[in-house]
Amino acid sequence: MSTAAVLPRILGALFYYSPQRPDIKALIGCLPTLPSLFAWRDPHTIDELCHSWPVAADDELIWQHSALFEGQGEMVAPPWGSVYQEKDNLLMGETTASYRVFLRQHGLEFDGRHHEPEDQFGLMLLAYSALIARSDQQAARILLEQFLLPWAARYLELLQQNPVSAFYSRLAQVADIYLQNVSYQQALNPAKRRIFF
Repeated sequence: MSTAAVLPRILGALFYYSPQRPDIKALIGCLPTLPSLFAWRDPHTIDELCHSWPVAADDELIWQHSALFEGQGEMVAPPWGSVYQEKDNLLMGETTASYRVFLRQHGLEFDGRHHEPEDQFGLMLLAYSALIARSDQQAARILLEQFLLPWAARYLELLQQNPVSAFYSRLAQVADIYLQNVSYQQALNPAKRRIFF
């Protein structure tokens, strides 16, 4: 796998999969290595963030993930792009449908848990990683500019402010810095969309 594909794959997995999975528990143990996986513009800040990561006890972290990503009660930061980009905050709206077409055009399909929409933030990072791994830079760029970046900053802002989990707040902070770095390095021009959430 391309080294450039490793970090978005790790971040995507942490945003998508429950920490009760052994492979995700292993990734959590590797968080101090994230600074070495990417050419950060401000490596000192990333180093500090990744070496002081607030990790809750296993059961607590599993509950936090469920509350923030699977929805127990009101979700403070829904992880699906359509919620932010659709006027009525609909899941699986028109933006999800157009993203699904894009994925199929590039041979990417996910076996989502419970038929979850493909525009889940972590799943989108995993798709981005898959495109980089196969050296499809143009498709990776389109994914970011057209489908992820238009709403990602708002989502990550809300997740950083969440009252449920310091761990996932920190994850949102690192992911936000990563996407800002990628945008800068690749001179990306994200689509301008109205955000409704």
